[in-house]
Amino acid sequence: MDQPTAITALAALAQETRMTVFRLLIQAGPQGMTAGDVAVAAKAVPSTLSHHLAMLERAGLITSARDGRSLIYAANYAGTRALLAFLMEDCCQGAPEICAPALACAQA
Repeated sequence: MDQPTAITALAALAQETRMTVFRLLIQAGPQGMTAGDVAVAAKAVPSTLSHHLAMLERAGLITSARDGRSLIYAANYAGTRALLAFLMEDCCQGAPEICAPALACAQA
């Protein structure tokens, strides 16, 4: 991941509704959630939720897939790991054992 991509991802997360949605989708696992279920769980207005979902998707943090008439949203675990790895790649000033567990998790 490069710095502009990381900044886009962090900017997408720097808003309360988007952070809530992202955390809901991380918890939901790979099967994801319908947009309606996300709206209910996040207590978000559906008309504004679509903007938040689109921003998270553009940032590479979530994905969407059509299932009949529904859109299913899921966390993009590869994108999330890439962001975490980018944030951690230069850590610990020569003592990588300090953050090695977190970095290994991010790169898995």
